[in-house]
Formats: sequence, structure tokens, C-alpha cells
Amino acid sequence: MARFDLEKEMAALVTMSPAQLRTKWETFVHRPIPRISDGMLRMALGYEMQAKILGGLSREARRVLDDRAAGRRSSITPLPGTRIAREWQGSVHIVTIADDGGILWNEKRWRSLSEVARAITGTRWSGPVFFGLKTKGKAA
Repeated sequence: MARFDLEKEMAALVTMSPAQLRTKWETFVHRPIPRISDGMLRMALGYEMQAKILGGLSREARRVLDDRAAGRRSSITPLPGTRIAREWQGSVHIVTIADDGGILWNEKRWRSLSEVARAITGTRWSGPVFFGLKTKGKAA
């Protein structure tokens, strides 16, 4: 079997006729041809080739994109070293994300942002919502 040359195959997409694009889609992707313009088909085929050779989107990336497309809430995952500030009833509360992903607040280690939010407010809160890390997405 001949080695697949991604760069060469991607370059060839530019000069393919609509019929050649559809044939390439059928032989490479093995799914029904989407009803889109030739330009969009070129981009979709380019994505499919790259995903097959280089690997597709991570599960997390797919989840985020699906959530945003459906208008569902999407969470931001803070990186280690991130400091998150939230004012509550006149006091500013600062949470730090530890190098191992743990939560630090008031010189104590917590299991989750939700635990910290409950300790601050005295009621059950979603930690990501309380700290502004969960936003309402807009449907595409």
C-alpha cells in the first residue's frame, strides 16, 4: 500500500473538480456526501484527511463544541497557578489552582470549587457558576 502523503493530498484538493471532490469523499470518508458548497466540501475533506492522519479532536474539545452548538453551558477549566477572585457580601475571596489541580482557599486545600462556594455562601452552589467559570453558550 502506498504511503499517504498528507501535504500532497491537501494541495491536490485545490484543483479538484466538484465530481473529483465527491469521489474523493466517498472513497476516503465512507459517509454520505454532505450537501454543502464545493468550497466547504474541500475544507471538510481537508479536515477529515488531517484527522485521520494526525488525529482528530480530543473528547473534551468535541464536548465543548457540541455544548456550544447546542447552546448549553460550557465550563472554563482553570490552569494550575490561576487565581480566581469573587466578591461576596463585601468580602473578596481568592482561590488558587494548585500545580496538581487542587483548590486552595483561606490557607486550606479543598476538593472542589463547589465546596469553597458552599463554605463562602452557606448554601449549595455550583463552584464553576459561583466563580464565573461556567457561561451560557449561544446556539450556532
